[in-house]
Amino acid sequence: TFEGPMPADLSGSWERDYTRGDDANAVLGALLLRLQRSAGDMGSPGEVYVPREQQQAVFALARLAEEITRLQVLTISQSENEISIARKDDYAIYCSFFDGTSKSLESNYGIETCGWDGGNLVSHSQLHNGLEITHRFTISPDAQQMRVVTTVASGKSPVPFTLSRFYRKFEAPASDFNCVETLSMKRVCSTGHLEL
Repeated sequence: TFEGPMPADLSGSWERDYTRGDDANAVLGALLLRLQRSAGDMGSPGEVYVPREQQQAVFALARLAEEITRLQVLTISQSENEISIARKDDYAIYCSFFDGTSKSLESNYGIETCGWDGGNLVSHSQLHNGLEITHRFTISPDAQQMRVVTTVASGKSPVPFTLSRFYRKFEAPASDFNCVETLSMKRVCSTGHLEL
């Protein structure tokens, strides 16, 4: 819990900084090597031996983590009690806080919980199929850069898979469309002035 304003302001438009962040293949190789060493079986020199089922589970998490973190732009809206992280072509992350306490959101897919760890926003989704996805958002002191660490875990994999991505704040161009939500027509958009 926290009192007063939220510990950090994440609002704005953020574009991916491709010069920084993890290489998924390098993270995967290091993870498989760590699994091999923990199993105590080094196999042939230069060969990584991990049981096939464990390899497949780790590969599946790696592919999922890479897919989840492929986003080029994040648009974050933040108010006194809510944070919404819009991610093009992917589900939005929505956090709700009242009286300094986060409120879990339940859907057909699972439960999403947000919280603050110091100045870091942490979103944790627990899906009905046993998959867990955690995003940790850390803003730089000048509020112009953001690091997003994403971890995916599953009971089928012996270890979770984590990737770091970096984003820079930018001024998003104004939209050519004006949109409004209506009860009868859902969302209505126009390039001109909307009169309803």
